[in-house]
Formats: sequence, structure tokens, C-alpha cells
Amino acid sequence: MFQKLTLPKYDFNLKTEDGSTYIFDIIRKKHVVLTPEEWVRQHIVHFLIHEKHYPAAWMEIEKGLSYNKMNKRADIICNDRTGKPFLLVECKAASVTIKQSVFEQIARYNFELQVPYLLVSNGLEHVCCKMNYKDRSYSFLKNIPDFL
Repeated sequence: MFQKLTLPKYDFNLKTEDGSTYIFDIIRKKHVVLTPEEWVRQHIVHFLIHEKHYPAAWMEIEKGLSYNKMNKRADIICNDRTGKPFLLVECKAASVTIKQSVFEQIARYNFELQVPYLLVSNGLEHVCCKMNYKDRSYSFLKNIPDFL
């Protein structure tokens, strides 16, 4: 149905209604329309929970935020033990190439949040970096950080 990704396979709850396919989002606790981007987002959510041990209760999906007086939505925000945003994730459909403009998008979203880690994924390629706000720099990581 949807493209095979470079993430583990998960047993998703899918349903078809009125000609559309829906996938159950365990964070929002409801079925949402299954788009190519949603396919990637749900894989990343499950990967972070099952492989990286991020608590589902501390995740937010499509959280609204403001940048330059414009309303935007962060795909996934993972909070730390204190409730502060720790990892900001931008998901793209597998057909979208991860390039500079995609990274600039997540950087704009992070302007308000100032999270320690950023992740951009199209389900095939995953680019993660650690932010250094003191030096106004970042470094790319080989792996997505585990929940601490």
C-alpha cells in the first residue's frame, strides 16, 4: 500500500471508510487520514516509543506554535522528564528529498522551542542534529538519541 521505509515494521490499526484509509494515532488516540506523510509520522512515533524508549504520554503531535506571527504545526514534539521539549521532529513523505530547505523549516519551528535535538525524516533518510545554542551551532548525529 505505502512505501516500505527504513524503519521497523509495526502492527498499525488501519480502517477504510468512505473510500479513504485511516490509521490509528496512539498519541492523539483517534484515527487520522493515512497520507504518505502520516505513514512516516506514525512509523517515527512507534520507533521513538519502542526503540528509543520515549514515553508516549510525553509526546505531542501537530502541536501549534507561532513563528513571525504565523501559526505553524510541529509534526512531533517529545518532552523530557520535566515537560520541556527535548526532540523536535519534522516528517516528510518518502517522496520528499531531505534537503536544506526542509532543515530550515524545522529550524524556524525551533526558534520558539529551543530544543536540544532536531530530527527530519522522510522514512528513508533520517537526519538528526544536536543544537549548541551557546556557540550558535549544531552537529549532526549518527543516531537518534535515546530517551534519557
